[in-house]
Amino acid sequence: MKRTPKSTIYDIAEKAEASPSTVSAALNGTWKNRRIRQETAERIIAIAREFGYSANLQARGLRTARSGLVALLMPDYNRFFSSLAESFSLRVRQNGLCPVIVSTDRDREEELSTVENLASYNIDALFVVGASNPEDISHYCQQAHISHVFIDQPCKLAPSVVTDHAAGARALTREILRSRVPLGALERDRPYFIGGDANLPATALRIEGFCRIVSERLGDCRKDQINACGYELDNAELEIKRLYERLGGLPSALFINSLTVFEGILRFLITIPEEEIRACSLGCFDYEPFGSLLRFPVHMIRQRHKELIDQAFQLLDEGSAPGTLIEVKPQLYRAMDAAPHRLDE
Repeated sequence: MKRTPKSTIYDIAEKAEASPSTVSAALNGTWKNRRIRQETAERIIAIAREFGYSANLQARGLRTARSGLVALLMPDYNRFFSSLAESFSLRVRQNGLCPVIVSTDRDREEELSTVENLASYNIDALFVVGASNPEDISHYCQQAHISHVFIDQPCKLAPSVVTDHAAGARALTREILRSRVPLGALERDRPYFIGGDANLPATALRIEGFCRIVSERLGDCRKDQINACGYELDNAELEIKRLYERLGGLPSALFINSLTVFEGILRFLITIPEEEIRACSLGCFDYEPFGSLLRFPVHMIRQRHKELIDQAFQLLDEGSAPGTLIEVKPQLYRAMDAAPHRLDE
């Protein structure tokens, strides 16, 4: 049986009406450095796929000290992190490279061990999402000469891009206070914050934003209105039940600090009458499209995963200095409204 000869870079160049060097740059991800237009690079990559062309990454790695692998390290696969991973994978493939995505479950030792394993494959770059020990990871990457950038968790030793958590929290708090109806009971008329880890910058900034607006609108924000009980569903279910029992019902307003925490709270909410739920103004700092189908209103904050990934790639492409920090404003989705809103700042 006669074998069909493999397509070469010259075949792609002829079809794309481009030089072989331009095709090579598009396929190995260096097209930006050569000021090649993104549309041109994407067209070349599409033609290469039509030809069934794939670079021999292992051989290329031996020649150039590059493997063609770009890694993403993240805590888990919730909706937000999964959306980040999807945007990351698409962007890496558009650059003609291969994405590697690993979850470490917020385990400090697992994070470092995974980075060491990835380094053994001579990865071209590392994107780190929500790390519990960013400084240790950055130290290792610097010693291993691995380009790296942090997302959702700032690091003073490397460039970082994060959601503007404080601005998002202020917007969400304004919305739940605007929507709430006083219940006539002092403790229940206070808004409450539940979920997250106060030792992590994201939660700390959200608490700061929540407390600022509550203090401005209602005079003060007490410590017992904040319960950073973690992200586990079981903990969230237990803590909302305890709050319900302590107050004698749901509060007039509740700020829920992540989608997983919201899922835990829903476990409890289905056990009480629907009219009690409707009397509580709910807000979640995370986005679930199906949330608009719930039988009670929930305001939501959507973090812009594609913009976060685009900014992270730009930081690496520009060789940004350690400590560079970019904040991306999230979007507010008001209850029963499918359209996003700009933050009122």
